[in-house]
Amino acid sequence: QVQLVESGGGLVQPGGSLRLSCTASGFAFSSYAMTWSRQAPGKEREPIARITRGSLAMDYADSVRGRFTISRDNANNMVYLHINSLKPDDTGVYYCCTDDSKYMGQGTQVTVSS
Repeated sequence: QVQLVESGGGLVQPGGSLRLSCTASGFAFSSYAMTWSRQAPGKEREPIARITRGSLAMDYADSVRGRFTISRDNANNMVYLHINSLKPDDTGVYYCCTDDSKYMGQGTQVTVSS
């Protein structure tokens, strides 16, 4: 059974930090580039960070570049999103998915508010 399970979200003050984690199982994780996407309230889901299979390249949306860092651990089927300098506009549900959108988790809520 394919599973992607995100964790680490929560309520955080502006300027704060979080580390989101995603645990993958049931498929050949190391064979897929992975993406974190975000759905803000009232908006469509958008990709914000991508990492290649072997972590040789990472890409970021302009809105998060310099503040977010994506990483992965193929030995343990994990992908992470380190988030710094959080802004209220970062509020939303964060999803972990394979780059081809074949598999996606249920998401973890991040709320940035004072």
